Amino acid sequence: MQDLNDMLFFTEVVERGGFAAASRALGIPKSRLSRRVAELEQRLGVRLLQRTTRKLSLTEVGEQFLRHCLVMREAARAAEQAAAQVQTAPRGTIRIACPVTLAQTGVGELVARFMALYPQVRVEMLVTNRVIDLVEEGVDVALRVRPTLESSGSLVIKQLGRSCPRLVASPALLARQGGAPASPDDLSRLDTVAMSVNDGQASWRLIDAFGAERVVVHRPRLVADDLLTVQTAVIAGTGAGVLPDYLCREALESGLLVPLLPDWRSPEGMVHAVFPSRRGLVPAIRSFLDFLGEHLKGETFVA
Repeated sequence: MQDLNDMLFFTEVVERGGFAAASRALGIPKSRLSRRVAELEQRLGVRLLQRTTRKLSLTEVGEQFLRHCLVMREAARAAEQAAAQVQTAPRGTIRIACPVTLAQTGVGELVARFMALYPQVRVEMLVTNRVIDLVEEGVDVALRVRPTLESSGSLVIKQLGRSCPRLVASPALLARQGGAPASPDDLSRLDTVAMSVNDGQASWRLIDAFGAERVVVHRPRLVADDLLTVQTAVIAGTGAGVLPDYLCREALESGLLVPLLPDWRSPEGMVHAVFPSRRGLVPAIRSFLDFLGEHLKGETFVA
């Protein structure tokens, strides 16, 4: 009888683009995985994969075989998930990736509250600003803030909330450099702070109440690829800057910062989670996503 595990191994190798990635995902030595796929081809009497030194590709019969393997795998997962429904309490390990500032200004606390509600859940949290390959790195859920909900390939996207960037400056900076600007053109006389530059220049995209857009190009005095460093510099009066609302709200309320150009705004950022579809059905992950959806729609992230 055909060993169904070999069909699973073959599918993982194809989906992950090679034996090394599939080996890490499955926890099986690469040599063993390669041998099992080769034995599968021998039993079938056909070649399923074309192997080169740089990549793998499917043969024509391999493409047909893969479709049947996918159906088999999804049926097995459906059966497993049906059995798991009897477990009402979420349990197991969730691997989460989250940008640094988002983790430090709200999500870290929410993760702790979620774990207090579900003591059988264990969390591994990867706090980083780099782009995460969920499949390659075995991450269950990645939290992101983007201007739009762009396509993420085979990943599922769940919108959680909004982040409203604010153009702000310290009263000391404005007193030193001629007062608050009356129009986007006046921003040129202010020192600025930014997270990145191109040929020494950065830009802000501003939108007025009628939808008209202006792009303000500036040469920042300070460039730092960390939002908390930018926040500190703006409050200290180093320069004006754009900060997410959740990172400048308290400083605005206390008077440490003042909003600039109130008739203009920066584009909103969408706070969202991405996850592989099959993992989103696991009770612990589904509960975590629901928990985030409930709490990130509150005042923490929406101005």
